[in-house]
Amino acid sequence: METIHTADQVFVSWDAEPVENGAVAVVQDRIAAFGPYEDLRARFPRARVRTWPGGALGPARIHEAPLPDAPSPRERVHAVLKLGAAAVMKQYVDSPELRAAADRNDVAVVPGTPSPPTIVPTARADLAVFDEAGECIATVCAGRLVHRRR
Repeated sequence: METIHTADQVFVSWDAEPVENGAVAVVQDRIAAFGPYEDLRARFPRARVRTWPGGALGPARIHEAPLPDAPSPRERVHAVLKLGAAAVMKQYVDSPELRAAADRNDVAVVPGTPSPPTIVPTARADLAVFDEAGECIATVCAGRLVHRRR
């Protein structure tokens, strides 16, 4: 299934200039295209459209610290997703239960020093949307909407 995620501002990386009224097209678990919304809508006319008003859409973060405390491994992983991260550092996923919870939620486990996340066609569709205050309102992990605040 094709989905277009669109927001007031879309960033290919968080340190790049935004595309105003931009969009990211996702097919299954991969990024298909990035650019102005109207261009992607014409290219993917049957895609479901998710509009994130008042938000900034960009690559999901990599959580580079211990996972937040929570009653269960599943809830610890979900706490990371609520922060706009779709990946965690390998050294912080230190139990079989935590690794299983990350796997079940398609959270990437990153070894070593990660490079800054970017939106690149054919890459895994890991996206995050933040409101004006910097709070995460949505996280897409491997093409699936896994967290939505509103």
